[in-house]
Amino acid sequence: MSGWLIGMRRPAALLCTFALMLLSSTAYSAPNLAAGATYYGGYHTVVGHEQHNAAVAAAHPELVKLYDIGDSWTKAQGQGGHDIQALCITKLAPDDCALNSTGKKPKFVLHAQIHAREIATGEIAYQWIDLLVSSHGVDPEITELLDTRELWIVPIANPDGVDVVASNPARPLLQRKNVDDSAGECQAGYPGVDLNRNSSFRWDANQGDPCTEMYPGAKAASEPETVAIQGFLAKIFPDTKGAVDAPAAASTTGVFVTLHSYGNDILAPWGYTRTAAPDQAALVALGNKMGGFTGYPVFTGDGGIGYLTPGSTSDWLYGTRGVPSYTFEIGPRTGWCAGFLPPYSCIASTFWPLLKPALVYAAKAAATPYGQLP
Repeated sequence: MSGWLIGMRRPAALLCTFALMLLSSTAYSAPNLAAGATYYGGYHTVVGHEQHNAAVAAAHPELVKLYDIGDSWTKAQGQGGHDIQALCITKLAPDDCALNSTGKKPKFVLHAQIHAREIATGEIAYQWIDLLVSSHGVDPEITELLDTRELWIVPIANPDGVDVVASNPARPLLQRKNVDDSAGECQAGYPGVDLNRNSSFRWDANQGDPCTEMYPGAKAASEPETVAIQGFLAKIFPDTKGAVDAPAAASTTGVFVTLHSYGNDILAPWGYTRTAAPDQAALVALGNKMGGFTGYPVFTGDGGIGYLTPGSTSDWLYGTRGVPSYTFEIGPRTGWCAGFLPPYSCIASTFWPLLKPALVYAAKAAATPYGQLP
């Protein structure tokens, strides 16, 4: 979720979720890394995702390039940790899937689990990868996508945090942030930095102290995970926007979707202010097209609830490169599949059927996101 319970947006689930947070936080200690591939009924650990990424890259060298784009905080400290991994999936031709912005194919990026406890998001990325690599030459629509687009996926943007979540497999811990404890220990709750408040775009030091859920870090882009994601996106997308208050060029290509939980809505720039983004009408129009598949409404600014997101990944990409960028808050507010820890069966029964056509549409729209939409 883009903020702590999305504040007032989650009143029906607030007390139950907060109780779970308290129960989990009292049990928190430095995590034992989850050695297995799955936890909590089928959700994939970081190890499970890494094995999957390596397997699809090895099995489909004509379609997949796998990159290490940076380090988790723990790895940067020389204390184990993980690489931040990104896959590029396309029917590979010369110069495709290079870490630069000169490729001819428009790019769609799916980015997941920057908030570690939002466990359904990494599974949607996992399903998306499998759909793409299994469908070329089989499904005409997906074949066309892979022939004409670069489809980039960052399945786990916060791997250290996911290690904490998965360290209690039967009842996952509700770690949201990374595990940077350099600001000191927390008596209650989790240490770490909220990576979705840590970007170098409109960073706000007043988002919270080190033991709060939205602690933005000691400075903008202080965390290696943030540096990795920003560096990766800056390499593959040219700046078509210029000034922050200028619209993006009509010729801009690309779409970015970051998956969060929960609320069943889509958030479009700006998130840091209620002031309209220069391209707000076009951003909302594309958001509504994607929302037509999921049933999610589109919000900008605070969505009318007094909740802003300075330092977010999506605002950073739109604000610095002009790429249409969206936060999908997946999962309902109440019911069987609600909250941060829905049963694994909800992926196949509820989330994936809604998200699959929306992601396919987003990838198609990457060619002309500010022009004639498919």
